[in-house]
Amino acid sequence: MSQLEANKTTVRHFYEEGWNRKNFGIVDQTHAADWVHHDKSNPNDLEGGPEGNKKRMRELSAAFPDIHFQIEDMVAENDKVAVRFTATGTQTGQFGPIPPTGKKVRMDGFILHQLRDGKIVEDWVVRDTFGLMVQLGVIPMAGKK
Repeated sequence: MSQLEANKTTVRHFYEEGWNRKNFGIVDQTHAADWVHHDKSNPNDLEGGPEGNKKRMRELSAAFPDIHFQIEDMVAENDKVAVRFTATGTQTGQFGPIPPTGKKVRMDGFILHQLRDGKIVEDWVVRDTFGLMVQLGVIPMAGKK
């Protein structure tokens, strides 16, 4: 298997096993100890390396127990793997300051993973947080009453 294919396999394994099967311990296998996350839509999103990622995964899975990440596209070049994803779920638990709404949501996003020695070392994410807040009823849509 080429390095590009191996990197894609690691990333796919993280989404399928970690997010979709709720095996949060997979982060220890797929992420480097010095993993860093960048997300301008939520600057307080993650700290603490892989342990911070597992904490976030647990929190999001408590808020959206049926959360599912669908990889729509995956492209690899050099040491990076780009993923276009769709995340879906139903908010039946507390999501930050937002109490349970019971609403089904869909959020699109892109994430660029950088890998070293077969593990994810850095991520950059862009996601439709605005659209998510509209779907949860936190931000009203213009023209809707």
